Amino acid sequence: MEAENPKHKSTKLFALFNPILSFFKPRRRRTRFMDLPRVIMVEILSKLPIESMLSSRKVCKLWYNLFSDPLFLTMYKSRLPPPYILFSRDHDISQLLELEPPCDSSSSRLHNRPILLSCLEFNTPVKRGMDIPVEDYPMLRLIGSCTGFIGLMTNIYDINTSVYISNPLLGEYFKLKLPELEKSVCRVVYGFCFSEVSGKYKLVRSVTRRFEGHREVSELKVYTLGVDEKWRNLGQVPYPVWHDFGQVCVNGALHWMDPVDKDSIYSFDIEIEKLKSVPGPPGLVFPFKYFAQAESQRSTCAPSCLTLVELGNCLCLTDDCGSIYGHIDIWWMKEYG
Repeated sequence: MEAENPKHKSTKLFALFNPILSFFKPRRRRTRFMDLPRVIMVEILSKLPIESMLSSRKVCKLWYNLFSDPLFLTMYKSRLPPPYILFSRDHDISQLLELEPPCDSSSSRLHNRPILLSCLEFNTPVKRGMDIPVEDYPMLRLIGSCTGFIGLMTNIYDINTSVYISNPLLGEYFKLKLPELEKSVCRVVYGFCFSEVSGKYKLVRSVTRRFEGHREVSELKVYTLGVDEKWRNLGQVPYPVWHDFGQVCVNGALHWMDPVDKDSIYSFDIEIEKLKSVPGPPGLVFPFKYFAQAESQRSTCAPSCLTLVELGNCLCLTDDCGSIYGHIDIWWMKEYG
């Protein structure tokens, strides 16, 4: 009988014990999402559609905190589509202007394409994850939107209003405590803004008092969220705010127009809390007051067609008086001031 080759014998033994040895062999651990660096996790979440974000925030506490991370807000904002301007002149057809990002940073183009407003389902109920008593306030006004937070004001036709600050993505909100108003107060206007220098959120409040002889005096007050215990009075202001501060934040300042004559642009520096006027396009803003007066005498249509907007981090002024004829003029302040 031929002796068995020792080499073949060792091979058989290895094959016999291989399953047992593989059982005790340390297995390679799969990388979990939770084990990824925070930057990578935030980048992945920032690429999700908004519907997926709303559902993903409830997965675990870690994901919930990632959605409130400032890095997430920065990444999400960088992926936003080009800005739009929607104009409506009480017609079924309106203009939707889309700002196309410049290819060579030397020029930009605007696409003007009509849309049918009747195609939009305005009556569709909005699903809310917040418990703001919207039903009690049928008329809400957006007073500002800053880095994922929004400010809402209720009772827009009543000086005794309520102000909410909310994070719609996380479904959180809180109601601000507002001071009592004096009997002489006839108008109160709110604005919500964010300082990129200090990283603080602020509320701006214009309080107008009416005295004998219909004389009105306006004061500007500021409240820094998470810092101030009460409103700080910045004193009287020569520039009145009638309806709202607007939502145009450019170069660290909140901008709005004179609500009556449309002949002046005002700005409030959010960081240093100073109010000043901003020059408008020459030959348009200041003479427009006299044109508006002439138009109002022969037409029942509102003469106000000038609107401040923000496009590409630039302050812009639009004139949509010609929208009924198929064109809209836009003035672009490339260099601020």
